[in-house]
Amino acid sequence: MNAENQSSNQKSLSPQEQALVKISALTATGNIEQLKVELNEGLDNGLTVNEIKEALVQLYAYCGFPRSLNGISAFMAVSEERKAKGITDKAGKEIILNYKNGDSYERGRKVLETLTKTPQSKPAPGFGVFAPRADAFLKEHLFADIFDSDVLTYRQRELVTIAALAAMPGVEGQLQAHIKMGMNTGITEGQLAQVAELIAINVSRSQANILNNLIGKPAIPVTEPDLMVRISEIEIVPEFLEEYKAVLKEESATSMRIELGMISLFAMYEKERPTQVRIVEIYADKDAYQSHLKTLHFQHYKTTTLKMVKSLKLVDMTDVDTQTMLSIFKKAM
Repeated sequence: MNAENQSSNQKSLSPQEQALVKISALTATGNIEQLKVELNEGLDNGLTVNEIKEALVQLYAYCGFPRSLNGISAFMAVSEERKAKGITDKAGKEIILNYKNGDSYERGRKVLETLTKTPQSKPAPGFGVFAPRADAFLKEHLFADIFDSDVLTYRQRELVTIAALAAMPGVEGQLQAHIKMGMNTGITEGQLAQVAELIAINVSRSQANILNNLIGKPAIPVTEPDLMVRISEIEIVPEFLEEYKAVLKEESATSMRIELGMISLFAMYEKERPTQVRIVEIYADKDAYQSHLKTLHFQHYKTTTLKMVKSLKLVDMTDVDTQTMLSIFKKAM
């Protein structure tokens, strides 16, 4: 309890808390490459092995078993790599697998009362009456078996949950509920704004603005004033066409998956003249473009396709309506 109060009195999230936020958001969105980076950083910043394990297990209740298990697999790989380098990470508080005796539903209901600071009826109104098994699983497993473990505090668990929900579209109602629970555990409005900043950097500004809107903070501009839009007009040597398309497909997929500043890398070719390739490239700003040029996947693309490209013309463009343009990509998902 003292540790929880001390943590809640901080003006900013600690490095360990920031690591939990980033690990949770990246697990929820399935960005495994960046997740491995943040798992390493989290361990370097003092998170224990068992604290990370508990966060990844808890996340299955919010983003599903597939992404939770992918996160656990990534953590296993990171742990093995660190051991091979001679790094010994602190295990932390022991994870107890023996569940407490007694009524699990009642234990979970009491935990939820602590988090919400409001009485919890049995069953929960609304969904609990309509689907009682869902209410039972929520109380007996999530808020009893998982939240009952003291490897993470309630405050840490709410940071994990808020980060995951803030990273995922379509769960504003649940996010709003957990914002209230998080503040009941001592998370401040300023720290929630810091979570939004971390979501903007590691997931997307649009997702961050959902959290900002719920806590009454100004929206982060979705694009920078120097948004960069370019059309690459490329002619391919016919004999290399299929090989070029395979290399381009791999490079564009990697860029979109791991480059946060990459908004679009949409490659296409003319139906009547398939050797005429066009790529619509949109970068958050000029720095994002410069960063793209330095990536290993782009360097591989550039050197591999040098002999395949007959001509290349780069045409810088500007948009008529930025907001409508960005909504096109949202609608296409």
